[in-house]
Amino acid sequence: MPRFRPMAKLERSALADLWKHTLSRIPTVSGRLVYLATLRDVNSGTYRHHGLIASFGREEAVKALRESHDVAFREWLQLSLAEKNSDLRDYLARLDEPQDEVVHHWLQSRLYRSYVPASAISAEADLFCRDLETLLELLRNSALRRRPRSVSDAQDQDSSPLA
Repeated sequence: MPRFRPMAKLERSALADLWKHTLSRIPTVSGRLVYLATLRDVNSGTYRHHGLIASFGREEAVKALRESHDVAFREWLQLSLAEKNSDLRDYLARLDEPQDEVVHHWLQSRLYRSYVPASAISAEADLFCRDLETLLELLRNSALRRRPRSVSDAQDQDSSPLA
């Protein structure tokens, strides 16, 4: 008779299960916020997570995702600007894509606006976008200062005694 490994034990609610098996493994508030926002369908605004829906039903799964998105968003808003900066840098450092490319894309596309949950009031959405834009501009400016201006500047830096 074959032996089967037991599956991970489900929690009593979709919300608890989502936190225990997924969100607790995302080390940054920014990461949790982005993750949850990407589970929201761009056409309907409905959250979709196959595993949660299969285990707990559509209504409970959607409710858990919506509540978790709200919590992550409010948690990010409550961070100081310095904490937001650190959290965002940690998140970006963990991505496979180069940070400069992500920052450029976010600033160009304004994709981060989709990270705001539907429950947010306009003042919260404005604060989120202003703070994030400020941090992204700081990151972009920092990257620009690190780049050599021309080939001759790069050669000068290489031959510099400080290099």
